[in-house]
Amino acid sequence: MTIIGMLHHRKDPETVMKAYAFAAVAQAEGAKFFYFSPGEVNFSNRTIKGQVYEKGGWQTKIMPFPNVIYNAGSPEKLAKSKETIDKLKKEIPFTTYSIGNKWSVNRRLKEAKDFASYLIPTEVVKNADHFFKFLSTFEKVVFKPIDGRKGKGIFFIVQEGGRFTVKGEGTNSSYGKSQLNGFIKQKLSKETFIVQPYIQSVTKSGQVFDFRLHVQKDGNGEWVITTIYPRIAPQGSIIANINSGGYTNYLDPFLEHEFKEEAFNIRKKLEFFSLSLAKHLDELQMEKFGEMIDEIGVDIGMDGQLKLWIYEVNWRPGCPPAFYLELDVVKNTIKYAMYIAKNQIAIQKKIREMKRKRTAKEKKTPIIAITGSAGKTTTKAFLSSILSKKWNVFESKDYWNTTEHTKKHAAEINSSHQAVVLEYGMAYPGVITEHCRIIQPNMSIVTNVGLAHVGNFNGDPRGVAKAKSELIHGMDQYGVLCLNRDNDNSRFLETQNFKGKKITIGIQKPADYRAYDVHYTDQGMGFKMKLQNEEVELFIPIFGEHHVYNALSAIAIADQLGFSPMEIKAGLLFKKPPRRLTIYNCKDNITVIDDTVHSHPEGVRAAIDVLMNLAKHRKIAIIGQMRELGDIREKEYRKLGDYIQQQGIDLLITYGFRTEEIGAQAKKRGMAADKIHHFTDREKLHALLSKLISKDDTILIKGASKTNMFETVKFIDQNYS
Repeated sequence: MTIIGMLHHRKDPETVMKAYAFAAVAQAEGAKFFYFSPGEVNFSNRTIKGQVYEKGGWQTKIMPFPNVIYNAGSPEKLAKSKETIDKLKKEIPFTTYSIGNKWSVNRRLKEAKDFASYLIPTEVVKNADHFFKFLSTFEKVVFKPIDGRKGKGIFFIVQEGGRFTVKGEGTNSSYGKSQLNGFIKQKLSKETFIVQPYIQSVTKSGQVFDFRLHVQKDGNGEWVITTIYPRIAPQGSIIANINSGGYTNYLDPFLEHEFKEEAFNIRKKLEFFSLSLAKHLDELQMEKFGEMIDEIGVDIGMDGQLKLWIYEVNWRPGCPPAFYLELDVVKNTIKYAMYIAKNQIAIQKKIREMKRKRTAKEKKTPIIAITGSAGKTTTKAFLSSILSKKWNVFESKDYWNTTEHTKKHAAEINSSHQAVVLEYGMAYPGVITEHCRIIQPNMSIVTNVGLAHVGNFNGDPRGVAKAKSELIHGMDQYGVLCLNRDNDNSRFLETQNFKGKKITIGIQKPADYRAYDVHYTDQGMGFKMKLQNEEVELFIPIFGEHHVYNALSAIAIADQLGFSPMEIKAGLLFKKPPRRLTIYNCKDNITVIDDTVHSHPEGVRAAIDVLMNLAKHRKIAIIGQMRELGDIREKEYRKLGDYIQQQGIDLLITYGFRTEEIGAQAKKRGMAADKIHHFTDREKLHALLSKLISKDDTILIKGASKTNMFETVKFIDQNYS
């Protein structure tokens, strides 16, 4: 006879409602059952002081160690008895193991990829600023505790212009930003919260609903569906959880009423999904921990396109009393307990097989290299941010793009990294070939071919393109290559013999990944594009159309790697590289635009475009020297002078060797002489700024790191903050 022990943190089985049901069903199935808590275990004589249900009541008896243990207590409350429980696990099989909290399950499913497309992008809220960035992208979000249960502590927050509607926990309020900021900070001070986009899942009458999928293992160790039922929130509520006032319905009548002829197909979809997800999670538990799970409850939504979304996965879910399913749940649990007690050799063999399968099915790690005359670091930051939504990513540090850096990266990358994202910089021929020799990429991005370092190639952009083409020749010839369709000089790249997949990005010209409706917002750039056959609205928290190109390259690679539009949208909320069009708001409504890392003619024009779009009053451009232009310097400086005059810049200040040529050309084209200044002495430049800067000015400071233009940013910040 199989002896089953129910482990619980409470000492008295009278306080655990399901204990009696388990005792009754165990007896009916021919098993011996007793209840116990960790403090009653005696390892020296292998006995347990347990509670046995006999003659209408619980009787205390000394029991031998059981053949199997049903772990029914709270993981948090049993944690203080960890040593005892770990010793029991070594000797006795357990029926059930914790699969973790909402966040850890979410991460596990993301990493495994199979069900990642059903996950709603979820982030642990680091601080109020992080929350507001997420909200600015999705506009409607759910804000809830990471370890929340029974629908408690969940808030639905909608941004509408400058106001925010907050619903949940009896609250239905309209807040200003400062009020909402205080609300978020107050919640975060007490516990950890996560934030997700809100997926609309509503009935014809406008009531929020979701589905609970309850699955268990049976007496043969196979997954079976215990029940699937809809949960409907009360009118005006966003919480369908029964403990928060939601109510249930039978599945078939609900589907027939809401979905008519689609009802049968949706039922089959839910059944297939519930069993497939349970098997997948069970396999992950075996692979990761060498354990099996026996029961899960999955809460899912269904949007207007009938796409399923996983809200959360629950370990040991409750069953609605209205359906009289408690005994069904207990029956499956008891039969499964008897199964694992008798089949441990087969179970352990299966676990070993799953670990071997995992090793065999691991795919080649994506190694993505990024080169280009501009945009490498920002593209890398976008792509790493997206990929990290699912994977452990090795990302090179900002501006670490020399061959010496690549050698260091080669020593740091290990088997824990699921993707590698690197910058490959170059100033001369042969450099990128050396990068590829050290670490050969299987996916590559050439952001553009421009005038950076063109002086090292006799002033000919075709020479730059040839050097950039070393990435195409040096990468996996059957990999994926991403190119900029709008960049004219990219036509010189040597792609003729590349045998892999070529994908293109663009805004102006037709491309595989094309952005449209590109526009400035208060905090960055918005745009639309077609992605996986649907139109999506996207946002990046950095200014400038040129950064939309960088985002497109990251989006294209992420899409090729199977990331969903929602994951991509969340990943675009990246950590912006420093001094890349960073905005400083100073006193008297003075705005400083800091773009002081690199400088070349295309980058200066792009920064001026940002200045023109952001400034509401006087526009001041402070432009530093551009290096390595060689013989084309004079020509390019004249072009910039033309552009500055055409754009209507109010005040031009140039700094550094020969940059007066920019101002001279602007003056020649009609810009007033008293609006143009030139310096080679930084202190004199700063002295002029002290006299010239006035209320409401917007000031662009553009220059390469080697010209130390950031000193001017600091000067303005110190004197006008």
